[in-house]
Amino acid sequence: MSEPQRAGTSPVPGAPDGGSDAPPVPPMVTVRGVRRTYGAGRAAVHALRDVSLDVAPGELVALVGRSGSGKTTLLNIVGGLDRPDAGSVTVGGTEVTSLDEAGQVALRRDLVAFVFQTFGLVPVLSAAENVGVPLRLRRLAPADRERRVGLLLDLVGLGDHADQRPGELSGGQQQRVAIARALAASPRLLIADEPTGQLDSETGLAVMALIRAVVEAEGMTAIVSTHDPVMIALADRAVHLVDGQLTDG
Repeated sequence: MSEPQRAGTSPVPGAPDGGSDAPPVPPMVTVRGVRRTYGAGRAAVHALRDVSLDVAPGELVALVGRSGSGKTTLLNIVGGLDRPDAGSVTVGGTEVTSLDEAGQVALRRDLVAFVFQTFGLVPVLSAAENVGVPLRLRRLAPADRERRVGLLLDLVGLGDHADQRPGELSGGQQQRVAIARALAASPRLLIADEPTGQLDSETGLAVMALIRAVVEAEGMTAIVSTHDPVMIALADRAVHLVDGQLTDG
């Protein structure tokens, strides 16, 4: 029996598939000619140099590169946290680089979610309350909010820890709460910047496997920056950044 393909490992969208009449599926993320420089003159740092990239719907892409290679800058630009000096970015049909501040806020509220290595949980809130924050911002009815929070905590294996605060949880558990919070508003794109950077190898492996599982369970697209070979192996494909430029790895 042949092994089933993961999302994103099928032929390139729009390529011939043996007679199917289905229209081409546009990329979830399109990056074209993006450049970003910090500073000027001899002190200038060219974080990104003419970067172009497509990410298909449902694909999990590992963004690989050393510290300072431009990974975080690229993720921030895709997610609307930063603007390029040149080039364009489109996410789910929305041209991110043309959005005003209100549009960027809406993008991060409704379309894109982030997971960082620092977790970013509110210390005085319980795990359930942290996960529910995005749903409060969307003014979801309390009963619907509680139902969604419960489902997500069960999904990440923390259903029995709903009432605990971040300080009462391990690093791996805190990252699981952060992942659940990122999924709360059903984003179409998950951006994770070194999500296992503060975790030991065993916990990191569990978190990476969880990201793989929730991407498939929630039908999302994901871009994860990492240098961890296990995360790279779990991804559908890896793209490599070296000194701000994409390479063949």
